[in-house]
Amino acid sequence: MSCVLAESGNSAYGMAMSPVSGSATVAPAHRPSPLQLALGFVTNFFDTMGIGSFAPTTAAFRARRLVADELIPGTLNVGHALPTVVQAVIFVTAIRVDVVTLVLLIGASVIGAWIGAGIVSAWERRKVQRGMAIALLVAATLTVLRMTGVFPGGGDAVGLRGALLIAGGVGNFVLGALMTLGIGLYAPCMAMVSLFGMNPRTAFPIMMGSCAFLMPVASARFLRTGRYDRASALGLAIGGVPAVLLAAFVVKSLPLDAVRVLVVAVITYTAVRLWLDSRAP
Repeated sequence: MSCVLAESGNSAYGMAMSPVSGSATVAPAHRPSPLQLALGFVTNFFDTMGIGSFAPTTAAFRARRLVADELIPGTLNVGHALPTVVQAVIFVTAIRVDVVTLVLLIGASVIGAWIGAGIVSAWERRKVQRGMAIALLVAATLTVLRMTGVFPGGGDAVGLRGALLIAGGVGNFVLGALMTLGIGLYAPCMAMVSLFGMNPRTAFPIMMGSCAFLMPVASARFLRTGRYDRASALGLAIGGVPAVLLAAFVVKSLPLDAVRVLVVAVITYTAVRLWLDSRAP
């Protein structure tokens, strides 16, 4: 595996030049810090509750300057992959959904992620910044729409057939591609299945199953190019798994509207900062 980062022999972090952007980036330490582990725990706990992990993690990375901007998409996909697999195992077995619908939508998202990761992993720093800024604003908008009830309430169906099944496959293909840029799949996937008349609960095995399969596929490309931060990715993975188990089997539900308001405010601010930074010479 080729790596664009070089470690310093005398400190946990060293400086290297990115071959894509030509800018200096920070070489990650091997071990995650307590902060990185805590971030993995918190973001994956709320991810299991349906809030999503990509946007809050991006905001935290930017606020604490943990990860260089051009490495954030890869770090998100590599780090959150294992906790999402655990989520998928829990929800796919717990919630009934049509097998054909589940397999087709998951497969479409994986293909989209493979194509998307190949594109995003080659982007320069400024393009990644602008792409993530747009992604975060989309995430904030979808969260607000969900909170205000604009998204359709859904129906009772547990699967799709005919034209709706094809439309669902195309939709999840697009969502899988956008995942590699940092747009979480949860909110738009839940909106899509509800719009097509499915029970909103069926979105959980679909969206978590999609992410569980597409994130390792996308991660393979980011791993190959070295476009991720190793310590932060490990922190997300190690801290995330126990958080998923706690949320799914112990806590199960929480009043989350206040958390969503805070998330919207933080990720909107982060999106604006990313866009402004992308315009800097």
